[in-house]
Amino acid sequence: MRITVIGAGAIGSAIAFDLTRRPDVSRVRVCESRPGVLRQIREALPGDKTRCYQVDARDAQSLDSIVANSDLVISCVAPQFGPMLAELSIRNGAHFCELGGDEAIAQQLLAMGDAAQNRARWIVPNCGLAPGLINILCMRGIEYFDEVDSAVIRGGDVPVSPEPPFNYRLAHSADKLLSDYTHPATLIRDGQLTHVEPLTGLERTGFPEPFGELEGFYASGMLSTLPQDLQGRVRTLDAKLIRYPGHANAMRVLVGLGFADDRSIDVRTHLTYRDVLTRQIRKRLGGTYEDAVLVRIRIEGRQGDAWKRLTYEMVARYDEQTNLSAMRRCTAFATSTIATLIAAGAVPQEGGAAPPERLIPKDRFFDDLERRGLVVETHWEDIAPPR
Repeated sequence: MRITVIGAGAIGSAIAFDLTRRPDVSRVRVCESRPGVLRQIREALPGDKTRCYQVDARDAQSLDSIVANSDLVISCVAPQFGPMLAELSIRNGAHFCELGGDEAIAQQLLAMGDAAQNRARWIVPNCGLAPGLINILCMRGIEYFDEVDSAVIRGGDVPVSPEPPFNYRLAHSADKLLSDYTHPATLIRDGQLTHVEPLTGLERTGFPEPFGELEGFYASGMLSTLPQDLQGRVRTLDAKLIRYPGHANAMRVLVGLGFADDRSIDVRTHLTYRDVLTRQIRKRLGGTYEDAVLVRIRIEGRQGDAWKRLTYEMVARYDEQTNLSAMRRCTAFATSTIATLIAAGAVPQEGGAAPPERLIPKDRFFDDLERRGLVVETHWEDIAPPR
């Protein structure tokens, strides 16, 4: 199969790396506008499989000839390019995947399902970690039950060595981080969709050492379409982001003071408070560091006449051998696995648009991740029926 990756930043380069290791992938085309990044890709991924192209994601004319003869395109650039790149991919007869995280863009992509179905191709948003891997894992667990009372999701990335006052290091886009901390999260309570404010619902939770006691709080961007899909199927769907204690309150101070506002500082500059904050976050919290991704999902429901609790837990660490952070591994390996399953024809052939949890064969997905070192532990226990 031939796959084109658009954008070779931290995640795109990790996706390209993983794709080149797959024997069923014959060609990986990498598109990136920064020549220095392309040089690094060429040095890191030598061999006949990889082809690099210096091209901007906005240059549809140049991309058109590159995407031609591709089986699938993966977008690793800003979400707003998604609809244009999806249309270009479908026009060239290629499936399209993107990392996700922007709810409005995900809805736009899903609305393109008829056009994709006319070409028997798939448009699949939300293929990263959250939304993405976490959604697939949650839906996999729910499908084991005849009736589901609750699905409780806790997950996030943390540095191995936290430093106050934020106890956090930037693993992805600063803009995405602030968006998650300033937009409401959608959950299900008593069977109904509910919107809650970000950086609220603070709780303490524990993970195995060396992580110990952590905090969870509400944040947007984790679940995307999952609450709408599960409305009427679960009584409670609750998801919180995991960080070290103190992080949520530190961010609430910044947000409360208006530093995340998208308004100009004054009439003499076009810079907004948010522009300044994102630059400082990149400067102070970015860089290379050892990290971990922590995920725990607990689902309670009925199987036949018995009530049970299913717990999934995953702890992924920085990989010294490949020099890939846990966040890059989890996001990139999930995306490349989804992409190769689609390109290999392991999904329905009529095409359309759907998030991966509706489309992907879930056992094959997690078997593939386990071969890449991302292991999900599973635990079942009997419980009393809910009151």
